[in-house]
Amino acid sequence: MSNLKKIFVIDTNVLLHDYKSIYNFQDNNVVIPIVVLEELDRFKKGNDQINFHAREFTRELDSLAENLLFAKGIPLGKGLGKLFIETGKPFSDVMNESFNEKTADHRILAIAEYTCKKNPNKDVILITKDINLRMKAKSIGINSQDYETDKVQDIDTLYREIEIHENIDNKLITRLYKEKEGLPVEEFDLSPISNQYFILRSTTSSVLAYYNPFTKTIDRVEKQKAYGIEPRNAEQTFSIDALSRSDIQLIALTGKAGTGKTLLALAAAIQQEQKFNQIFLARPIIPLANRDMGFLPGDIKDKIGPYMQPLFDNLSVIKHKFSRLSNEFEKIEEMQRDEKLVITPLAFIRGRSLSDIFFIVDEAQNLTPHEVKTIITRAGEGTKMIFTGDIQQIDSPYLDSTSNGLSYLTDRMKGQDIFAHVHLVKGERSYLAELASNLL
Repeated sequence: MSNLKKIFVIDTNVLLHDYKSIYNFQDNNVVIPIVVLEELDRFKKGNDQINFHAREFTRELDSLAENLLFAKGIPLGKGLGKLFIETGKPFSDVMNESFNEKTADHRILAIAEYTCKKNPNKDVILITKDINLRMKAKSIGINSQDYETDKVQDIDTLYREIEIHENIDNKLITRLYKEKEGLPVEEFDLSPISNQYFILRSTTSSVLAYYNPFTKTIDRVEKQKAYGIEPRNAEQTFSIDALSRSDIQLIALTGKAGTGKTLLALAAAIQQEQKFNQIFLARPIIPLANRDMGFLPGDIKDKIGPYMQPLFDNLSVIKHKFSRLSNEFEKIEEMQRDEKLVITPLAFIRGRSLSDIFFIVDEAQNLTPHEVKTIITRAGEGTKMIFTGDIQQIDSPYLDSTSNGLSYLTDRMKGQDIFAHVHLVKGERSYLAELASNLL
């Protein structure tokens, strides 16, 4: 190993987060503790994304190795460093005094400590998404960092409230109400990005507005219902508008619980059902206490039922906007019977054709950036994808507001002409729910 290079020791959770992460350390060398391979072996079976990542990384290693030996270092590619597998090492006195149990995490720490001692002139850094393991490493003098490659840097700007522009010429606002084709963006003192929504105000009036990247115009946004659901504020009005525009194929709806993200997406989907072959409403399953669903009683429907119930609750809200004898109510019942409307765990979608689908992914803040990319890259012709979520309610222990897939998607797609993002702020579930969300 060259003295000019850093050495990055990689934890299991980094590889489960991004199985191609070993290629993201530039010309530095990468060390994988052998205990990580043991842990990956336990994750290989299953249908969740982490199981897929475990299998893919194993295949990646196999293709790299061929007839080479990890002990001598395997080149990762042009301009990159080498990959080493480090075998288990004895615990030092510091390790023995600090940790009674030889858990997988502690064995990884022992290898990181050994790598530090073996390479005193190099920066050795343990990369892990486990905050507690990072603290343990730093406690015994080992530099440790989070995996930063896919983190969003300016999170506050990303989730700011809808822009309000004051002192707009009242004549422009009057013209927006009269002219259906909108007004050229040059007539406004604005620098909008594609599909941006905002509120324009003059001294006497205001208007909800939208920048159309295809016509280069500022258009007025009209309030419209979506299958019985009427927007209650500007952000909900913008959401329904974006969900209804055929030119916008990818949408992120973000905001705290009770702002109506999933309800609006589902109502807009049913409103437009004739344009699509199917409506999929899916969410990732994050078992409580990180236990597998197998511990729950019953068959597969019984096991997934509690995780899917919030989605059925949203559907129930829409259904009960109508009489049970109405055509609208019967239409939803028929769509469910014919599987035109499917509510399912996200893992069950894998392998399905995603052409001409209105696809809603709920709780997307619990997905990794790689999982979001995998979902979107499977979209076929005529498919519209909506990701909803609240970055303040992340259930995965290895994701945060800057590293989750919803933030990553919103940051990377911002400004693209087929993407829109609406951040909903005001809770509309009830005064009690809004008060609790703000104060508790």
